[in-house]
Amino acid sequence: MSLFQGLGFAPVIEVFDLNRRFYADESPEKVNLGLGAYRNDDGEPWVLPVVHKAEELVVSNRTLNHEYLPICGLPEFRQAATRLALGSESVVIKENRVLSIQTIGGTGSLRLAAEFLKQKLHLDTVLISSLTWDNHSGIFKATGYSQVNEYRYWNPGTKGLDLDGLLADLQNATEKTVVILHTCAHNTTATDPSPQQWKQIVSVLKERKLIPVMDCTYQGLVSGDVDEDAYPLRLLASDGVEFLIAQSFSKNFGLYNERLGNLAIITKDSSTIDEMRSQCEMIIRRIWSNPPHHGARVVATILNDKSLYQEWKDQVIIMADRIKLMRKMLHERLVNLKTPGDWNHVLTQTGMFVYTGMTSPQVKYLTSKFHIYLTKMGRINMCAMTTKNVDYVSKAIHEAVTTQ
Repeated sequence: MSLFQGLGFAPVIEVFDLNRRFYADESPEKVNLGLGAYRNDDGEPWVLPVVHKAEELVVSNRTLNHEYLPICGLPEFRQAATRLALGSESVVIKENRVLSIQTIGGTGSLRLAAEFLKQKLHLDTVLISSLTWDNHSGIFKATGYSQVNEYRYWNPGTKGLDLDGLLADLQNATEKTVVILHTCAHNTTATDPSPQQWKQIVSVLKERKLIPVMDCTYQGLVSGDVDEDAYPLRLLASDGVEFLIAQSFSKNFGLYNERLGNLAIITKDSSTIDEMRSQCEMIIRRIWSNPPHHGARVVATILNDKSLYQEWKDQVIIMADRIKLMRKMLHERLVNLKTPGDWNHVLTQTGMFVYTGMTSPQVKYLTSKFHIYLTKMGRINMCAMTTKNVDYVSKAIHEAVTTQ
């Protein structure tokens, strides 16, 4: 008998299982609304032209080699990534109060944050929003946190933010509780606090001495303005809060398979930076040891060149505008079809996704009858909607909501 017999199967990872079932489906009308990646209006992956340009510069640079990067990653990438998050005039950057570390995607940023806070600060309690990316809880549980709890976030009645519940749960949290917050384009509800609401949230975080970990995955893809989308990060920094930022460059650079992330740790005292770096390096040494270079060099090339940086910002606007257009088109069609319910949340939600509020039977109906694939909680990727399939999807949603 093999040592490995009887392991059983792990739970299915939903979004990857959706993709598998979608590709196995031979229907010519199939639509994959479950994927977590940008698509152009032909439904195809879009490599940003500025990324192509930067890659050509990197590949043609004969002074580069394949030596190991430092454990903390490519310095020019880390500096540029942190500047993107906090702003070039950030006081924490000027005062050397931020440690930046290149990671293996946003997931790696979150895992490193969890490991650092657990191992070195001996923290054991984390709060995540009641609806969120499923890997948030998985990462912190795998890191050994014994208390992985939820704070209220989504109000199903209003299809909006439950601010009162959120603030109350933060008020009731014990000191030094880790709190996972989404910088913008909340995954999965696509519902973000307003600037005024963020001020209330930050006030409670400070008062209760909580430790925010800001998931920053969609910067630029909400408003089209990378600075506007970073408002919560800059508010925390200006208010003197110690916090962490887990950045991903998968969505806003289209570098999904490069697995490029950055963890920024903001401290009140610059004298703590070297010790934090030393401790993080030892954690990294035992996980991935050194990060890969290609994606980091591409992003560093873009962010550190004034002309390329402007090209990238222009292309972020293209992506954000297409998402907004598809929201508008879907909303118009559902209203014209007189689909039961209030669908204004399609317009008011932000970022790549719409949290539709559809029930599990309605979701199953969309898949079984119309070959439309989406997550079981009813989240759809607006980037997977096109001017060619929006009518088909709208009519399918109308029928599912009407009959199920």
